[in-house]
Amino acid sequence: MSALAGKTAVVTGSSRGVGAATAKLLADQGAAVVINYRQKAPRAKKVVAEIEAAGGKAVAVGADLTEAEGVDTLMQTAIDTFGSLDLLVLNASGGMEADLGEDYAMRLNRDAQNDALTAGLERLSTGGRVVFVTSHQAHFIDDVETMPEYEQVARSKNAGEKALTARIGEMSEKGISFVVVSGDMIEGTVTATLLNRARPGALEERREAAGKLYSVEEFAAEVAAMATADVETGHVELVGGADDFLARTQG
Repeated sequence: MSALAGKTAVVTGSSRGVGAATAKLLADQGAAVVINYRQKAPRAKKVVAEIEAAGGKAVAVGADLTEAEGVDTLMQTAIDTFGSLDLLVLNASGGMEADLGEDYAMRLNRDAQNDALTAGLERLSTGGRVVFVTSHQAHFIDDVETMPEYEQVARSKNAGEKALTARIGEMSEKGISFVVVSGDMIEGTVTATLLNRARPGALEERREAAGKLYSVEEFAAEVAAMATADVETGHVELVGGADDFLARTQG
């Protein structure tokens, strides 16, 4: 029997891309999944329908993570619908959008992640886990320069990772473990598309440096694996393409 059988997971930003693919994989392993979306209800409901068609359990919840009430509703839905909250996957991110304000990246990638953890910790079961999804460009930003078009996002995601990591002791006191999953640019994601549009050739540059860029499905499989992996709290899983980042930090 899967370690996720009978458990409940909240996956933020899961109406499409890596979040949706991760949610489906968790559902395949027996978890009931709360699908989170900001605006695109039909897309989120399609993910729910696909999970249910495969025999799984899921519900869609519209919640803007930059608003405290939405975050609280999202976490409470896990309890009200499925009876527990056992896994929180903090996948939602952004900041390349031009219409959401200059401070949106920091509000979403740092402040909202912190608020989501606070709301999650009030409800997570003992033995539960929090998984934070980030990028190498953000994780290594203090040591390795990134593209100017992505720097604001990278710094805000790095700030989010630091804010959450600083709370490992608080999580441990509640019996909750914390894992970071860091990946390279992901083929087919909104961020990669927007970045390549702002900086033509950016994807090809990273593909050459990394040797390969993961697909959405491949990266989601790594995120889902970390939901139950036997690792110490605070573990950082570097997924693909990290060798050149590591070489530059040591050089």
